[in-house]
Amino acid sequence: MIDRFFSYVIDRIQQFIDGLQIDTSRASLGVWIAVINVAIVLLLVGGISISAIGSLRDLADQQGKSRVQLAGAMAREDIRRFSEDALTHAKSVADRQTLQRLLADRRSATVGPYLRRSCNSDTIASCAVFEGGQLIAQAGVELPWELIQSSAAEQGERFMAVPLGSQYALLGASAQVGGATERRVYVARLLDARMAQLLTERVGTPIRLINYRLFIEDRKVDDFTRLHSAGLSDGRSAVMRLDDLDLYAASFPIFAVSGEAIAFLEARLPSSEIDASVGGLAKRLLITAIILAALAVLAGIVLGRQVTGPVTTLTDAVEKLGHGDFSTSIPVGGTREVGKLARTIEDMRNNLVELTGTLRRREAEAQAVLDGIVEGVYAVDKSRVIRYLNPQAAQLLGVQAHEAIGRFCGDVLKPCRDSNGVRPCETNCPILRARHEGSSQATERLQLSDGAPRITIITSSSPVDELQVQVIRDETELEGVRRARDSVLVNISHEFRTPLAAQLASIELLRDGFDSMSTDQQKELVLSLERGALRLTRLIDNLLESVRIESGQLSIRHQAVALSEVVEDADALIGALLAQRRQRLEVDLPEDLPNVDGDGPRLTQVYVNLLANASKFAPEDSVVRIGAQATGEFVTSWVEDEGPGVPEIESNSIFDRFYRSGSQEPEPGGLGLGLWIVKSIVERHGGTIAARRTAEGRTRFEVKLRQTAE
Repeated sequence: MIDRFFSYVIDRIQQFIDGLQIDTSRASLGVWIAVINVAIVLLLVGGISISAIGSLRDLADQQGKSRVQLAGAMAREDIRRFSEDALTHAKSVADRQTLQRLLADRRSATVGPYLRRSCNSDTIASCAVFEGGQLIAQAGVELPWELIQSSAAEQGERFMAVPLGSQYALLGASAQVGGATERRVYVARLLDARMAQLLTERVGTPIRLINYRLFIEDRKVDDFTRLHSAGLSDGRSAVMRLDDLDLYAASFPIFAVSGEAIAFLEARLPSSEIDASVGGLAKRLLITAIILAALAVLAGIVLGRQVTGPVTTLTDAVEKLGHGDFSTSIPVGGTREVGKLARTIEDMRNNLVELTGTLRRREAEAQAVLDGIVEGVYAVDKSRVIRYLNPQAAQLLGVQAHEAIGRFCGDVLKPCRDSNGVRPCETNCPILRARHEGSSQATERLQLSDGAPRITIITSSSPVDELQVQVIRDETELEGVRRARDSVLVNISHEFRTPLAAQLASIELLRDGFDSMSTDQQKELVLSLERGALRLTRLIDNLLESVRIESGQLSIRHQAVALSEVVEDADALIGALLAQRRQRLEVDLPEDLPNVDGDGPRLTQVYVNLLANASKFAPEDSVVRIGAQATGEFVTSWVEDEGPGVPEIESNSIFDRFYRSGSQEPEPGGLGLGLWIVKSIVERHGGTIAARRTAEGRTRFEVKLRQTAE
C-alpha cells in the first residue's frame, strides 16, 4: 500500500513537471541559480521540518499510548489485589467463633445481622452464608447468590461473575466456615462506578469498568466499541488514539479463571496533555528552520554571482564563434567545469576543418557499403522517379544502373498486375504508404525482362531531403522453403486432428450422458480422453526430439542408470494406453542386473516409444513383456509384443525417419518418428537396437547398452 502511494505521488510530480513550461530565457543564469538555491533550501528545510515535526508527533503519540496503557495495567493489577483482599476478608469472617456458634445452634435469624456487621467495609459490597448448597443469610447489596455460587464452584476460592439481571460485574471469594465443607462464606465486590473512582484515584487516570454482558447486548457502535473489540481479540489489551474525542484510551479485558469474559477496564488520557508539549517543540523548530533557510538563501545568492560571472564572458565569446568569427579566443576561467567547457569549445573550433574532410570520406564509405551489401537498394524522389540504384538492385532487376535512373520505379520493377489488371503502383505502393506511416513493407511479384517471375520483399523508409530509400530482397527461394514448411504443417495438423476429434466426441458423449451414463461408461470415456491426450503428448515430444536431433542439440549425460527405474518411469507414462486396450505389462529384470551408462530421461523416452509401439500393434487383452540380461560388458534389454509384425522388420527399415507401415497399423498412424528417435538416442549412447520375430511368433525390439564402468 505504501509503495503504491509513493509511486502515485512520484507520477503526479512527474506529470506536473512535464506539463510545466518555463521560459528560462527571460532571466539570466545568476537569477536562475539564485531561484534554484532558494527552492532547494526551502524544500530541504521544509522537508526536514515536516519530518521532524512528524517524528515528534509520533513520539508523543507513543508516549500517550504508553501512559494510558500503563495506567490501565496498574488498575488491572489493583483489581487483582482487591480479589486477594476479598479472599482474606472471607477467610477472616469464616474463622470467627461467633459465626461458627450461630450456625451450629441453627440460629439463622441472627446470622444476617451478624454478617451486616462483619461485612460492613469499603471493599465488600455484599456477603452471604451457604450451608449444604442453601442460602442461610446475606447482607449488603442484593445479589443472585445462587448464580454466584455456581460461578464460585467452577473457579475456586476467588471468582468473578456477570450475574444475569445485574448491572455490574463482580469479583469475590469464598471460604469454609470452621472446616465444615458444607458451610461457606461468600463475599463479593461490585465492579461499579465506586470501584472505578477508587482505581482512578490510585492510578491518576480516569478509569471506567464496563459490564461485558451489557457491552455485547448494546448494539451501539462507536470508537470505544472498536477499542474494546480489539482488546478482546488480542486477549490482553488494546490502545488507540480517538481523535474525535481528543483522547488516548486503553482497553483491558478482564477474564475469570474459567476463561469467561467478565468486564472491560477502560483507561483514558486527554490528548491535550501530550499535544501541548509537541506544539511548543514544533514552534521552536519552525523558527529555527526559517532562520537557517534565510541564511542559506543569502549565501546562495552571493556564491551564485561568483559562479555566473565567467559563464557570461564565455557566452559572449561563443556567440561570436557561432557567427563565424573563428579568430575569437575563448577565455578560460571560473569553476573547473566552466574552464573545461572553454577548452572543449576551443578544441571544437580546431576540429571544424578536419570534420569537413571526414564527412567527405564517410560519404565514400557509405557508397562502398551500398555497393557491397547483398540486398538491392534504390532511392526515388517525391515523384517516385529512381535517382540511385546500387549494383545488387540492378542485377536483381536485370537492368543497367544508368538505364534505370530517371525512370518511374514501377516501369523498372514491373510488378505483376492483380486479377483486375491494376498494378500495385496505383493502389498498394509501399513508397506512398511509408510517407504517411513512417515505414512500410510489401511483398511484390515482379515480372522481369528475362520472363522469370521473382518474389521480392520491398521495405520503404520515410523521405529524407526529398529522397526515399527502398531495400529490395529476393525471396523466391525462401518462398519455396515456406511452401515445403506448409506441407509439413498440413501433415502434422492431419495427425493431430484424429486424436482431437476422438477426444471431442468423447467429451460430447460424456457431456450429453453425464446424468444417465453408468460409472463404467463414464470411466471408459475418461480413459479414451486420457489415451488421446497421451497420444498427442507423444506426438509433440517426438516432433521436438526430432528437431533437436536434426539440429545437433541432443546431448547425452553419462551417469549410472538403473534399468528397473527407467522401465518403472516409462510404465507410469504409458500405463494408461495399456489399460485402455486391456493389455498387461510383464517385467522380468534380474535383481543383480548391472547399471548402464547413459542419460536417464533419454532412456525413459526410448522405452516409452517402444511400449507405445508395442501397445499399438499388439492385440487387445494381450501381454507386453520387458526383459533384460547382462552379456559381457553390455546389458541387453528387450520389449516383446504379440502383434503380427511388419514385412520390413528384418531389414530394419522401420527405424527410418517418417517410416509408416500403412495398412499394417491397427489404428491411424503417427508421424513415423518414434522408432527413428529411439535409434538415434540409443546410438548416441554407443549402443545398438534391432527388431526381429521370435520363435514364439512375437515381435521383439532388442536394445544393447554399455554397462557402467566400475
